[in-house]
Amino acid sequence: MNKTSVIAAFYNNINYLKLVLAGFERQTEKDFEFIIADDGSREEIVKEVETITSDYSFRIKHIWHSDNGFRKNKILNQGILASESGYLIFIDADCVPHSKFVEEHLNESSENTVCTGRRVNLSQKITDLLTEDKIKEGFLETNNLLMLEDAVLGKSNYVEKGFYFKNKLLRKYFNKKVRGLLGCNFSLYKKDIIAINGFDERYEAPSIGEDTDVQFRLELNGVKVKSLNHIAVQYHLYHNLQERLQINIDLFEEVKKAKLAYTQNGIIRL
Repeated sequence: MNKTSVIAAFYNNINYLKLVLAGFERQTEKDFEFIIADDGSREEIVKEVETITSDYSFRIKHIWHSDNGFRKNKILNQGILASESGYLIFIDADCVPHSKFVEEHLNESSENTVCTGRRVNLSQKITDLLTEDKIKEGFLETNNLLMLEDAVLGKSNYVEKGFYFKNKLLRKYFNKKVRGLLGCNFSLYKKDIIAINGFDERYEAPSIGEDTDVQFRLELNGVKVKSLNHIAVQYHLYHNLQERLQINIDLFEEVKKAKLAYTQNGIIRL
């Protein structure tokens, strides 16, 4: 059994997926499985994914369900069931990891704790420069100045989140404040997310459902949030960010009023 399972939410963009997989090829911690949680990609994409899964040094599983609108939470729950490790790391398949990403999530893990890192939002310009080879060579980790210059022009943002710190004092200083759980960059023991019945599948639009809701219910169950700012670093490949939809906000208000950690609309449907 691997030390951890990385569960990556994916939909159609195989070029981005290949860049993400290149990032996982250079991880300092090699003992992980990679689960592609595919929310209904097209048939030709599915076929291509299946042809590349044997090209990497780590084990890849591809799980898929048909496209019936945004059902990210449902396929993430299937990813949990498919995982064979006791510790889970959740990402999106458009977020390239720093080489220490898996190692740091495991190093910082502890019982009754959910760890959450941050990400840089790369511009279209920086994203277009990337290739699988460049990522494997550490391009993103050695070009912080390029990203800073790009940020000055108003393109890339949150580039300061891309600085990885080894120094314990700096880590402690920049993580004094607990930050909210980020759906594309968090990890926890499998038993803790099973205890809340996984992701609430009623959320059928992006945002809130795969992070804010999960954090709220985990905390109801006594799980603490631990920030990994400048520790578990990601680089988010460019796309137009989607706004929070009112339907998600309304649903989350219901969840907060109910104050129930265990959703009836998760892995096990009640």
